[in-house]
Amino acid sequence: MTDDTFELTLDEMVHGGQTLGRHAGRAIFVPYAIPGERILARLTDDRGRYAFAAGATLLEPSPHRVEPRCPHFGPGGCGGCHFQHIDYAAQPGYKRDVVIDQLTRIGGFSDPVVHPTLPSPDAWAYRHHATFHVDAEGSLCFVGTDNQTLIPIEECHIIRPELLDLFYELNLDGIPELDRVRLQSGSDGDLMAILSTRDDEAPELEVTLPVSINFLLSDNEPVNLIGASHVTYAVRGRRFRVTAGGFFQVNLPQAAALVDLVLARLDLRGGESVLDLYAGVGLFTAFIAERASLVTSVESYPPAVTDADENLADLDNIDLIEGSVEDVLPDLDGPFDAAVLDPPRTGLDVRALDALVAHAPGRIVYVSCEPSTLARDAKRLVKHGYRLVNVQPVDMFPQTYHIECVALMSRD
Repeated sequence: MTDDTFELTLDEMVHGGQTLGRHAGRAIFVPYAIPGERILARLTDDRGRYAFAAGATLLEPSPHRVEPRCPHFGPGGCGGCHFQHIDYAAQPGYKRDVVIDQLTRIGGFSDPVVHPTLPSPDAWAYRHHATFHVDAEGSLCFVGTDNQTLIPIEECHIIRPELLDLFYELNLDGIPELDRVRLQSGSDGDLMAILSTRDDEAPELEVTLPVSINFLLSDNEPVNLIGASHVTYAVRGRRFRVTAGGFFQVNLPQAAALVDLVLARLDLRGGESVLDLYAGVGLFTAFIAERASLVTSVESYPPAVTDADENLADLDNIDLIEGSVEDVLPDLDGPFDAAVLDPPRTGLDVRALDALVAHAPGRIVYVSCEPSTLARDAKRLVKHGYRLVNVQPVDMFPQTYHIECVALMSRD
């Protein structure tokens, strides 16, 4: 042991994928470790009251430790995965612990009801889309663990096999200003590449592969170059068209699970009026409309609204509105019995939250991809007369620290 190293026992997993231990009365955060392990740690960033360290030597490994599959995984490597060193059977439990911690520390909830995390049927090869950055040499890259360096990728174990094949076969040489490439696969095996350039100029290109090519302007407006402008996903027997630039869940079996969880928490009896906010291409709206009297669906991204109009064409009890939630909600005429929210990672805009509670729906089902903002928004909703009934974590993103949650808030 040297002057800059010390023994450390890791106590718990914290949000962001690091593991927490305590030494000399302060918190020490260590990546690529597992709770229960004892390591020889080396400080890498001293912040005074807390510090970051690296594991210099593993003294007592966890029984959950496994060999990572990907050569890009680890310190200084690809930042896309965080948990490949942890056996998948243990990952959902650690994610539940993180959700409880965020609700307790940020939300101020005492002993919140957080159910065991719903594991993914596929721990690997589950992503139906992935975005790559392009470096100066034209290589497709993921962002490194420092959130700055671009790491050229030779293999990836969390994207779908058909995307991996496309990754190897697609040749985009000759586009000097190419900045990002998004690869996407639909349920029917349809493939798409979505390109972005630094100069916002659409490239001229020829492709011999069976893949659609679309171009995304800096304002997120899509331009179709070759083939189709969209891919199609199938969830619970319904098909959803998603135009280039639109959002859809990366893990289709877990998207179906989200639908089931949302419907169970809404507990619809047939006569309700329901809000679906941040509605995207209509995933939740479609299934809610089969069980409610009226669904008012609000989405700000114009291509997604166009897709939703197509995806929901067989249903006549939907009011589809284009606009931001904070702008649309104050002008809506209620009453609304329930609301479903699926906001971006930043959570609810304060204006959106104020407008929502002004309508006072009896139930709010909050679908979140970021437990810290879920905890913050749940705390705000409690101040407006709601209570947190329960939270169901869903592992949408195996091998990463990211966690999807479905939370039920009620005025009962």
